[in-house]
Amino acid sequence: MVAFSPDELLICTIARMLEGLGHVAVGASSPIPGAAALLARARSGGRLRLSLLGSEDHNFFTDGGRELFDCAAQGRIDAFFLGGGQIDGAANVNLVGIGAYPRTTVRWPGSFGAAYLYFLVPRVILFREEHSARVLVPKVDFISAPGASADNVYRPGGPYALVTGLCAFAFDRERRRFRLASVHPGHTIDEVRANTGFAFDAPDPVPSTAPPDTESLALIRDSVGREIGEIYPQFASRLSASAAR
Repeated sequence: MVAFSPDELLICTIARMLEGLGHVAVGASSPIPGAAALLARARSGGRLRLSLLGSEDHNFFTDGGRELFDCAAQGRIDAFFLGGGQIDGAANVNLVGIGAYPRTTVRWPGSFGAAYLYFLVPRVILFREEHSARVLVPKVDFISAPGASADNVYRPGGPYALVTGLCAFAFDRERRRFRLASVHPGHTIDEVRANTGFAFDAPDPVPSTAPPDTESLALIRDSVGREIGEIYPQFASRLSASAAR
């Protein structure tokens, strides 16, 4: 088996979640999701439409976030990504800060359009590379975007999965909680439990996350690496350095 880096594993794991979709949008400050979307497009033979915010080469939008919101409202975006300073077991996301609002002790950039897109995009993949109890909490301090809504609320969108540096969770919309889908190679379910602040379901046994295949690694180390370097040159350099080892 060809050696791979943690970045390459995460890129391939997310790319698999995008297979068969029509249009994927990626927001700002998202090098790993952006590379995953580029990989999914390459694996689809170019059939996947990609809107990579911040890119001049891989972005159909001409009016930035406003056009992204319009497309989401029209049902023309199949997948999007959200992160958060805090994420809880009900897939609620906190992008505002720590502590009782408005007297937060730590302030983050804010929610922007997170709740809007969370309600409209059918497959929202939560991504946070850090997997710790300070990030994956029992209950977020502030709900920037709720993971679930009342039954009488029209909501075509919502959480699909949560991918971290340790594992991948799938979200059960009926039970409104996460189920452990796989643990990344080199890690264990005990490690996941010890670093997760919320309860989750898990199969027995827990599968290991599938490693990157040879074709995907070749694409990441060639065209995908070059393309993501347009927006994230430091991340592209990190990928190149990992591949050279």
